Amino acid sequence: MAFYELLCIAKAELPEANLKDLVKIMAKCVLEGGGIVRGFENWGSMPLVSRTRKHQEYHTHGHFWMMHFDTNPLVLHELRKQLNRDPRVIRGNLVKLGDRLHEIIERPDKTF
Repeated sequence: MAFYELLCIAKAELPEANLKDLVKIMAKCVLEGGGIVRGFENWGSMPLVSRTRKHQEYHTHGHFWMMHFDTNPLVLHELRKQLNRDPRVIRGNLVKLGDRLHEIIERPDKTF
């Protein structure tokens, strides 16, 4: 399984309960596919770089959060479908960070 990062921008005006539900749905999708959720980061509400239209609405602010996880490519396809269908999500971006977590953590001791 490869190590991935999901950066999600949800609607800024979402109640906390709805935001937690969105995070649970994404984590549950990874866990049901045999993956491992490594952690979450809540970046809070921030203005978007430009006005964005999603689900027939314009957005100027969003609530940013991140999830790190290990999973297989089939689960990524399901996550993308969930992100595109959910009306609470403005934008979602999945990035492969590496094939193994220890490859990302290990860094050579070279000074420049």
